[in-house]
Amino acid sequence: MKAIVFDRPGNPEVLYISEREVPEISDNDVLIKVVAAGINRPDIAQRKGNYPAPKGVVQDILGLEVSGEIVKIGDKVTHFKIGDKVCALVAGGGYAEYAAADEGSCLPIPSGIPLEDAAALPEVLFTVWHNLFQRGVLHKGQHALIYGGSGGIGSIAIQLAHLSGAQVSTLVSSQEKEEYCRKLGADTVANYREQNLLEVWNNNTFDVILDSVGGKYLDTNLALLKEEGKLVYINAMEGGQPRLDIFKVMQKRVHITGSTLRPRSKMFKKELAKDILKYAYPLLENKEFSPCVRYRFSFKEVVEAHQLMDSRDFFGKIIIFF
Repeated sequence: MKAIVFDRPGNPEVLYISEREVPEISDNDVLIKVVAAGINRPDIAQRKGNYPAPKGVVQDILGLEVSGEIVKIGDKVTHFKIGDKVCALVAGGGYAEYAAADEGSCLPIPSGIPLEDAAALPEVLFTVWHNLFQRGVLHKGQHALIYGGSGGIGSIAIQLAHLSGAQVSTLVSSQEKEEYCRKLGADTVANYREQNLLEVWNNNTFDVILDSVGGKYLDTNLALLKEEGKLVYINAMEGGQPRLDIFKVMQKRVHITGSTLRPRSKMFKKELAKDILKYAYPLLENKEFSPCVRYRFSFKEVVEAHQLMDSRDFFGKIIIFF
C-alpha cells in the first residue's frame, strides 16, 4: 500500500510517499480501506519530533482519524462487518491506503455526512465530547467559552454546545473568523488581538471554559469562571506552566482539569464511543451540523496540507483523500 511517511523530524517537506505492508490486524481490530484522513495538530507535533506515537504503534506514519470501508475483520469483532462504512480513531498510521483500528474506536458514518468528510470527525469528536461534556459537564442553559473557535476542535465544539442548548462564546483573531464562528452558533465572539477579554465579558460569566492555549490566560480564565466553574485544558500552545493563584481557585471552588486522548486505553475509547453514539450522534445528524471540512488535498499534496496547518491561517478541518 501507499503511505505518507517521514524519517526525521522537521518541516512539512520531510513527508513523502512510500510503499509499506498492509497492517496486520488483531482479533478485535478491523482493517479499513481508507478514503480520507483528517489532519490534526498532534500530527504536526509528531512530525516535528515532539509527540511520539505510543509504544507498539507505527512511528513514521502520521494520522489519528480516518474514514473508509471495512475490508477485513478480526475473529472477535461483533459490531461491524466487511463492507461497512465507518470513521475511526486510530493511535497512528492513518495517512495510508489501509489502516487498522480497534473495533471499539470505530463509529458509523452519521446520516447526511459524506464518507470522505467523516474523516474529520473522530479525533475532534472524541476530544470535544469527553472534555466539554463529560469532564466539563456542559448542559442546556449553561454558558461555555471555547478557545480557538475557528479551528477544527473549536468548530465542532461550538456546534455541539449550541445544538445541546448551551450559550457559546469564543475567541478569534480576525473579523472573517468571527463571522465564521457566528454562523456555527457562537453567541458572542472576542478578537483576542484587539480586545481585553475581561472587558468583553464580566467576571463570573462562564460555567465551562475549554482552553487549548494555556499560558497567560489562566488568571483570566479564573476571573471569567463562575463559582464552581470548570476549566478544561486540551492543549497548552502558549505554555504549560503558568502562575496559579490558589486563593482564586479556593474562593470560587473552581474545578481545573484536562486530558490527552491518544494514550488512553482501548477500553476507555470504546466506552467513550458508546457515549458519543448515544448522545452526540443525534446532534451530528441535525441538519444544522457540519463537519466543517473546508480544505481537501490529495494524499500527494500532503506537504501543502501540512503547510496550511502550520500557518494557522485556516478555518475548520483539513483532510487528505486517497
